[in-house]
Amino acid sequence: MLYNQQREKRENNQMVFGIRAVIEAIRSGKEIEALYLQRGAGGGLLTELKELSQEYGITAQQVPIEKLNRLTQKNHQGAVAFISPIVYEKIENIIPQIFENGQVPLILVLDSITDVRNMGAIARTAECAGVHAIVIPSKGSAQINPDAIKTSAGALYKIPVCRHDNLVQTVKFLQESGLQLVCCTEKTKEDIYTPDYTAPTAIIMGSEEDGVRNEIIRLSDYLAKIPMYGEIESLNVSVATGIIVYEAIRQRLVV
Repeated sequence: MLYNQQREKRENNQMVFGIRAVIEAIRSGKEIEALYLQRGAGGGLLTELKELSQEYGITAQQVPIEKLNRLTQKNHQGAVAFISPIVYEKIENIIPQIFENGQVPLILVLDSITDVRNMGAIARTAECAGVHAIVIPSKGSAQINPDAIKTSAGALYKIPVCRHDNLVQTVKFLQESGLQLVCCTEKTKEDIYTPDYTAPTAIIMGSEEDGVRNEIIRLSDYLAKIPMYGEIESLNVSVATGIIVYEAIRQRLVV
């Protein structure tokens, strides 16, 4: 009951509107999931908000006033922000901790997964499997919102989620930290059973539309695909993630 009350409180308090309110939310250290500003609007206070968002590395989306009016019917003054229900972490802080604890890292990198329900389902599987962290890009990724939280069955409150501006550089960091990069892609003849997942590993999954970006594919140590024997050529990305993650777990249990 207490958990449900806490979850409802987090979900109901996500939206902040009004220029001054958004400024104070940013200055207080709130995790901003999304920031929408009225296109073409000006003024000293709005300029201050824009400069503050740049200072904190928050991407502000310029949108028509109609979009803001759909988000809230109250006086938004041309600014609406959504506060993330989770606190994002940095993978640079997590990897050393995993090694220090005597564990073998298993990290999940999600390249441009845009569907919030897929994001939630993946997080649920990852948490159940004992994945140490999920890494996502700051842009082009599904919002961690109530739908994602609900679909994850609360797993997004439990598993570290790391959001980074440059996913390619983050993947390079993982590789330089001793993790092998296993990219799940159809652009290979090798299957998911080929890599040795008992080694420190980052599994990389891409969107159903575009897959993993080419820069990351070129960096990867292994390209692996899930064998298909039916007429339908692809799996839902959350299902595919579960298959490859549990192959990694199976190998680790055998050892």
